[in-house]
Amino acid sequence: MLKNVQELRVYREVCKKAMDAEKKRVIICGGAGCVSKGANKVYNKLLELMQAKNVKFTVSLEKEPHGDSVRVKKSGCHGFCEVGPLVRIEPQGWLYVKVKEEDCEEIIDKTIVKGECIERLAYAENGVIYKEQKEIPFYKKQTRVSLDNCDKIDATSIEEYLARGGYTAFEKALTEMTSDQIVSEITESGLRGRGGGGFPTGRKWSQVARQKNFPKYVVCNGDEGDPGAFMDRSVMEDDPHRMLEGMIIAGIATGATEGYIYVRAEYPLAVQRLKNAIACAEELGILGDNIMGTDFSFHMHINRGAGAFVCGEGSALTASIEGKRGMPRVKPPRTVEHGLFDKPTVLNNVETYANVADIINKGSAWYKSIGTATSSGTKTFALTGNIKNAGLIEVPMGTTLREVIFDIGGGIRDGGKFKAVQIGGPSGGCLTEEHLDLPLDFDSLKKAGAIIGSGGLVVMDEKTCMVEVARFFMNFTQNESCGKCVPCREGTKRMLEILERIVAGEGRDGDIELLQELGEMISDMALCGLGKTAAGPVLSTIKYFRNEYEAHIYEKRCPAGECQKLKQIVIDPALCKGCSKCARQCPVNAISGKIKEPFTIDLNKCIRCGSCLSACPFNAIKEN
Repeated sequence: MLKNVQELRVYREVCKKAMDAEKKRVIICGGAGCVSKGANKVYNKLLELMQAKNVKFTVSLEKEPHGDSVRVKKSGCHGFCEVGPLVRIEPQGWLYVKVKEEDCEEIIDKTIVKGECIERLAYAENGVIYKEQKEIPFYKKQTRVSLDNCDKIDATSIEEYLARGGYTAFEKALTEMTSDQIVSEITESGLRGRGGGGFPTGRKWSQVARQKNFPKYVVCNGDEGDPGAFMDRSVMEDDPHRMLEGMIIAGIATGATEGYIYVRAEYPLAVQRLKNAIACAEELGILGDNIMGTDFSFHMHINRGAGAFVCGEGSALTASIEGKRGMPRVKPPRTVEHGLFDKPTVLNNVETYANVADIINKGSAWYKSIGTATSSGTKTFALTGNIKNAGLIEVPMGTTLREVIFDIGGGIRDGGKFKAVQIGGPSGGCLTEEHLDLPLDFDSLKKAGAIIGSGGLVVMDEKTCMVEVARFFMNFTQNESCGKCVPCREGTKRMLEILERIVAGEGRDGDIELLQELGEMISDMALCGLGKTAAGPVLSTIKYFRNEYEAHIYEKRCPAGECQKLKQIVIDPALCKGCSKCARQCPVNAISGKIKEPFTIDLNKCIRCGSCLSACPFNAIKEN
């Protein structure tokens, strides 16, 4: 255990020298996307072949460095999930994409031994081969702050985190700054909560700091329940010490002595990595009693949630940690006054804490130089849906949707046409082509009727039915409603029923107006923030795609051709040979006709099962 900050500085320098001595590195992406595509097999194959070929290598940071060895390691997520497994070669910065086990021998013989780049494994776009990761369009417009270490370090090694300057901000906050100075720096930086609400972080910390009621708590929201969101997961799994450092600094700033991390149980690797990080920090004396010989003590705990979306709301989350049912409560009092165990509590999400150390180290002016005047810094987004380059990105606040979707994301998959993007998850809203040049910041999105939320971006093309999108998110929200307040519990249920009727071809005149009325009522009267934003996807799709709702209701037609019960299957008489194969396959006898004459389909009987489509040998049956 390290006794003081001087010993911590010495140990950090030892770790830095060891990492600097690694002249060659082969870094395999260990993110969930790459692992699912075989990254672990690539890693194991590389080690097996290197051993067989007598190539010197190490798999962990060596305190006594061997300059002629190759370091082979798994890092966290590199972000470019679409083209994984990813392997980066250092010091050249080359990135190999879609690497397979059978590529490993060539990587060893040509790249590791001879220092040659294998161009067939490099990323190529529009005929251009990009050898270096930093030159690839997906990475070029990104600015990594909270994700900076994720693709560089072994998440299980506190030594590697230290080698890259880890815990220097903690050291500075502990020994060189007062509580007021820390809070002032965070306030001046303009850091706003990255969990969705965008509340000024410094203001929240100052409110807790001035409370006279002890003990105080620091809580991290790692629940991340939005469908398709995996930003916080990446930090917890790939760079857990960055988050811990931010939480410890929050404790120093506010006088809190206990930290709680609330993680969804569906993130077992994140829980494992956090437990390891806490144990390593305790072993070095960064967590515990009388830290680094001072009178400051701080202990960290992990709580696993049971997957309730509502526990992403602050008061429901703290109730869940206390062992109660996770349900929001009426406010005031606020969490900063009566939070966890009815004591003053700082509650921020993973990404918010992950920004703190850099602000303390580099200063508020540096952080404010990134982003916009009212939304400082960067924001991580999970880019999914009908997008060419799906993955995890981090961009300065104020970056436009067009830059994210077309410059970083590479545009719509398979040459499709952009239609909309759902931002902010079930609590967010849809943005359309007219919003492509909208800056992604808290205030601009609020004016457009959407929110950043935790950072999910689901991109949709012209084949996406916007009514079905609204139904999907309303179904999720209704299932996840805690049921405490009537507007959310009953209102979302009624909205879902209407949407299900519409996509089933049973929409009625007045349904659109009723959806709007219910949505506005829920927004005005629901108890918590999640309830107040529950109708967002429905209201925004009605606003921008009302014509699709009208087509479903009045024409019994889905313009996107996605709603199964509104599909019409017809037989082209010019192509039908009258073979009767379709009629014989139809389970409801909806097809009739005479042999060698065109058959017809009774649309009132047809159940749109598609049996006739696969049965017809002449492609005479079409689905509209």
